[in-house]
Amino acid sequence: MRDAIRLLDIREDVLSTDEVLAAVADPTAGGTALFIGTVRNHDHEKPVDQLSYEAHPDALDHLRTVAERVCANSAVTALAAVHRTGDLKIGDTAVIVAVAAAHRDVAFAACRQLIDDLKAEVPIWKHQHFTDGASEWVGAH
Repeated sequence: MRDAIRLLDIREDVLSTDEVLAAVADPTAGGTALFIGTVRNHDHEKPVDQLSYEAHPDALDHLRTVAERVCANSAVTALAAVHRTGDLKIGDTAVIVAVAAAHRDVAFAACRQLIDDLKAEVPIWKHQHFTDGASEWVGAH
C-alpha cells in the first residue's frame, strides 16, 4: 500500500501537472485519472477576485491517512496528491490529484474518492475575497 503512494505534498510553490503525472506513471497501469482544481472567479453567485489557502501543521498527516485509505484498494497502482497554500489568483491551480490503476474504472473511482476525502478531511482552509470587499473562510472543519 505505501509503495502506491508516490507523492504527497502541501506547498506554496506553483503546482505541476507534469510532476504529478510522472509520479504515478507505472508500466502496470492501464489507466490514470487526474483531477485539477483551479481558482474560479465566483462562489455563491458572487464574483471572487482572489483567495488564499492555509493548512494546519498536521494537514500532511491527514492527507497521508486519506491516501492510505484510498490505496487500501489493492487495485490502486499509484497515487499522488498536492495542494497549494498561500495567495492564489483566478485560474491558478490549487490542487492536483491522480490515481493510476490497471483499469480505468478503478482509477476513476479512486481519484474521485481521493479528492472528495481530501476536501472533507484534510484541514486546509480557503479564505476567499469577493469583489465587493467581503470575504469568507471555507472548509473550516
